[in-house]
Amino acid sequence: MGTLRKYFKKLKPERTSNIKVVVLCVITATTFWVLNALNKDDYTTVVNQPIRFSYDRQEYMAVEELPPHVKIEIHGNGWDLLRKYFQFNVTPFVIELEDPSRQSYLLTASFQRELAERIAPTQLLGVFEDTVHFKIDKIVSRKIDLQVDTTATTLASNHAFGSDIKIDPPAVSVRGPISVIQQLEGRILVELGEENITADFSKLLPIQLGRDQRKFLTLEEETVHVEFEVIAFLEIEKWLKVNKVYFPANVRTEEEDSVVRVTYLVDERRLEDLEKLDLRAVLNFNNRNRGDSTVAVSLNANPAFIKEVRFDPDKFKLVYE
Repeated sequence: MGTLRKYFKKLKPERTSNIKVVVLCVITATTFWVLNALNKDDYTTVVNQPIRFSYDRQEYMAVEELPPHVKIEIHGNGWDLLRKYFQFNVTPFVIELEDPSRQSYLLTASFQRELAERIAPTQLLGVFEDTVHFKIDKIVSRKIDLQVDTTATTLASNHAFGSDIKIDPPAVSVRGPISVIQQLEGRILVELGEENITADFSKLLPIQLGRDQRKFLTLEEETVHVEFEVIAFLEIEKWLKVNKVYFPANVRTEEEDSVVRVTYLVDERRLEDLEKLDLRAVLNFNNRNRGDSTVAVSLNANPAFIKEVRFDPDKFKLVYE
C-alpha cells in the first residue's frame, strides 16, 4: 500500500504540469483567434451614442433631464465597434441649439448625416429613435409677491390680528426658467415658524422655495421682515332679560318672562368701552322666521370690539292668539 502511494506522488507533479501547459495553449490560441477576428471589417452591432446639447446656458436652462444618448446601428471593424460598445474614449456628439425654448424635440434625421461623418470610418446604418425630446426654457426675471402663510393655529385661542400684516419687502425678484416661475402662481408663501402666537410679532424670516423649485430659481433677496400686532379677547358671560320690540298685541312668546345667557369675546383693550355699553337682548318681531314661527335673539349693539356672540336659547317660539 505504501509503495502505491509513493508511486502516485511521483505522478502528480508531472500531470499538473501537463494540465497547465494545455490550459496555456488554449488561452493562447483563443487570444490569437479573438485578435484575428477583431481585425476583420465585417461586423454589425447596436450601441448607445453619447450626445450633448450645446446652447447659451446664460439665457436658457433645461427643466427636465436631457437625453444622454441615442441608440444607433453601426457596421465596421471589430476593434472599433468593441471600443464604441464599451464607450472607450468615445466623445459625445454635440447637437447645436440656437433657441431651444421654441422647440421641444429634434428629428434625428436632421443630424444623421453629420453623425455619420463624425463616427467614420465606422459606417452608420441607422438611428433607432425618430425624435429626440427635450425641455429647455428661456431664463427670465420676475417680481413675485410675498405672502405670509397663516392657518387656523397661527394665533392662540381667543386671539386675533390687531393690525395688517406688514411685509418688507412686499415682493422679491426671482430669476429662472419661465415655466418654473409660472408654477409659483404669482406668490411665495413665507412661513412664520411659530404657532399659537399670543404677542406682537416682528421677525426677519427666510424666503424659502420648494425643493423642486430651488434647483432652478434664484432669489434677489433671501430674507423678509414680517410684523403684526396681536390682541387678546376675553370671554364674557352674562344673563340678560329679553326685550321685545314691534310685537303685535296678539303675539307673545311661549316664555313670557324670558332671560337668556349670552357669551361673547371682547377686546381686552376695550373693557372700559364695554362698561359704557347698555347691552340688551332683543327679540325683533320684524326679524321673525315665518316658516317655523320663531324669532332669533340679537344684541341691541354690535361694536367691532365684540365678536362670537352666542345666546342660550338662541330663539323663541311665537304664539298667536
